[in-house]
Amino acid sequence: MSDDSIRLVTIGRIIRRRWRLLTALAMVGALVGYGISLLLPPRYTASASVLLPGQWEERELLTQVDIATSSTVVDRAAATLGWTGGSGLRDRVSAKAADGNIITVSGTADTPRRAQQLADQLVHQFVTFAARLAGDSADPEAAARPEALRQAVVQTSRRISELSEAADPGRTVESVQTRTELAKLRTALQEASNKLDQAAPATTKATMVVMGPATRPAGEAPPTRRQLIAAGAVLFFLLAVVGHLTAARMSRRLRAEPEIAAALGSALLGTVDVPDERSAHRPAGRGPRARIRWLLGLDVRWDLPTPRTSADEAGRQFRYRRVCARLRDQLPSPRRLLVIVPYGDEIARRAAGRLVAEAQGDASPSSSSRGYPALRVVGVSVDRPMVPDLDHESGVLVVLSAGNWTREELAGIAEACVDAQHEVVGVVVASVVRALPTRSAGRPRDAAAPALAVRADATGGAG
Repeated sequence: MSDDSIRLVTIGRIIRRRWRLLTALAMVGALVGYGISLLLPPRYTASASVLLPGQWEERELLTQVDIATSSTVVDRAAATLGWTGGSGLRDRVSAKAADGNIITVSGTADTPRRAQQLADQLVHQFVTFAARLAGDSADPEAAARPEALRQAVVQTSRRISELSEAADPGRTVESVQTRTELAKLRTALQEASNKLDQAAPATTKATMVVMGPATRPAGEAPPTRRQLIAAGAVLFFLLAVVGHLTAARMSRRLRAEPEIAAALGSALLGTVDVPDERSAHRPAGRGPRARIRWLLGLDVRWDLPTPRTSADEAGRQFRYRRVCARLRDQLPSPRRLLVIVPYGDEIARRAAGRLVAEAQGDASPSSSSRGYPALRVVGVSVDRPMVPDLDHESGVLVVLSAGNWTREELAGIAEACVDAQHEVVGVVVASVVRALPTRSAGRPRDAAAPALAVRADATGGAG
């Protein structure tokens, strides 16, 4: 399986097992987004468009966009509307160039009406200011100057033609040179007149057309209240998922059986299966905090893998018998052993009770070569482990589940066994499986009595 699929499975497990907590955090995020929306007043944006006739280059259009959002245009619009703080309007004014030489000017205000007024006034001031910059004014003399210049060029060209005809028609060198100079002068004037005619359309670029008044906005400008609420819910949800993944990555709890056996300084005798029970994953506790943890789903471990499906009761019973057989073969003679189970490990407690029942049901318990060791379950605390001193037992069998304890905690249990002069003869790892509803094969086992024995001996001491 690839790393991506593993991450997807992990995220799905978080959502499936912690959906209550994720839902609660998403609701908190939605409330935070709603609170932020109350602090930010609603804003509305209106837009108006201006058409620029003629041929315009891209850099010229960008220049017009800068003019539309310049401080001169904004200040004049604010003064005309009677609004104070014209400099602050620049943050609420924008313009952009679209295809077809169209410039769209937008204004943002706290009401739809004010936004519409701002956009219309901005367009008006922009067109007026751009016309002044291009020299497009109502002065008739300024408008008549290009035409007067053209008439002067035409008259000069005619005078040159008359001088050329009046020159000495002879074939002297002077007359030929005069005619040549006059022809060059007429050509230069004609080229200047053509350039003037080509430059004439550029002066009409400032004649802009306002494409109708701005439309009054029907909705708020983003981010709206709904968007802030949705963003807060999504943000808190993602932060919760990332927090779970980070905590799982930083966790130092041992999951592999060889690592667990190495931390205890003993050999792994095998793994046993325990049928899945939801209560086995819930930590013990009562009171308001326990109820809150139950409501949020914090009482269930999410980082444990999905239990695999067990074959049948006969297969599970075979695993317990195999562990007992390995104990019998490893020990030189029938011995009494302590079964150490960490406090809070309900899965290990059930597995230890099943081992005790299997050892008690041996057909030949008194035989020196065939009998299983006599087992007694004792619970210890991983914070301050205390193992009973040497009494009738001559060894320790540690039973625990994977993914619950760190290397330091297991090393503390091993040191407590050494202090009590007990040898750790083996380690058994219990795993949760989903039991199929099939008939159990073999002789029935009653694990109720060993389970009671665990509770009786959980306080410590030799009994």
